[in-house]
Amino acid sequence: MATIDIHNLSGEKVGTLDLADEIFGAVNEDLLWEAVKHYRASQRAGTHKTKARWEVSGSGKKLWKQKGTGRARIGSIRSPLWRHGATVHGPQPRSYDYTFPRKKLMGALRSALAAKLADGKLIVVNTFEMKEPKTKEFRKSLNSLKVDKTVLLVEEPQQENRNLGLSARNIQGLELLRTNEVHPYHLLRYDRVIFSQPAIEKLQVSLKSSVSKRQHKPKEKEDKGAKKATSERRRRPQHDKAAEVA
Repeated sequence: MATIDIHNLSGEKVGTLDLADEIFGAVNEDLLWEAVKHYRASQRAGTHKTKARWEVSGSGKKLWKQKGTGRARIGSIRSPLWRHGATVHGPQPRSYDYTFPRKKLMGALRSALAAKLADGKLIVVNTFEMKEPKTKEFRKSLNSLKVDKTVLLVEEPQQENRNLGLSARNIQGLELLRTNEVHPYHLLRYDRVIFSQPAIEKLQVSLKSSVSKRQHKPKEKEDKGAKKATSERRRRPQHDKAAEVA
C-alpha cells in the first residue's frame, strides 16, 4: 500500500496517509480521454444558428412569371440560391451533452488521481484553515508547498472556510472546488492538486466502495463457470445410454 506525506500550510511534514492500491494503481488513458471529451462537450454553449427560409426577411411574391422571360424560374427572393437568402440544413441551437456511465466516471477519476500521484504532483495538507483572509499569506503557503504553476484546491463540502475562498480567489491559475465537484478534467487541467486530509479521505472511501462492488463480479462468474464445467463432466453422453439399453 502506497503512502503520501501530509504537510501543513507552512510546508512542514506532519504525518502520512495510506493510499488504497485499488484507487492509486493503473492509469487508463483511454478512459481519461472519454471523460475529458464528455466534460468538454457538456460545456459547449450550442447557440449556433442560421436562418431558415421562413426566417429570412423579404417578400414571398414570385418575382416574374414562370415562362416566357428567358430567365431562370424563381419563386421567392428568400431562396437559398440567392444572395442574402436562407441556409439549407444549417446549424440550430442544441445541447452537446450526452449520458456518461457513472462507473466510467469513477474509473476515470481513479486514473486521474493515480496519474497525479505517479507524477509527484499530488499534495495533501492537514487543513486549509486560515486565521484571516490574506492573499499574500496564502501565496506564501503555496510557495512553501512548491507550487509554481497552476493549482487545484479540493476541500470537503461540509467545511465552511470563508477565509480560504477570499484568500485564493485573486490568485491567477488557481481554482477551489469541493470534493463532490471534482472531475477528471480538473485533475488533468491543473499542474498540481492539493487536497485537504478530510477531503481525500472521504473521496478515497467513496472510490474504494465503487471498486469493491466491481471486483466481486468476476469471482462469481469464475465460480459459476467452474460449477458448470464440473456438471458437464458428470453427464454421460447420450449414445452411451442408448448402447446400454440395447
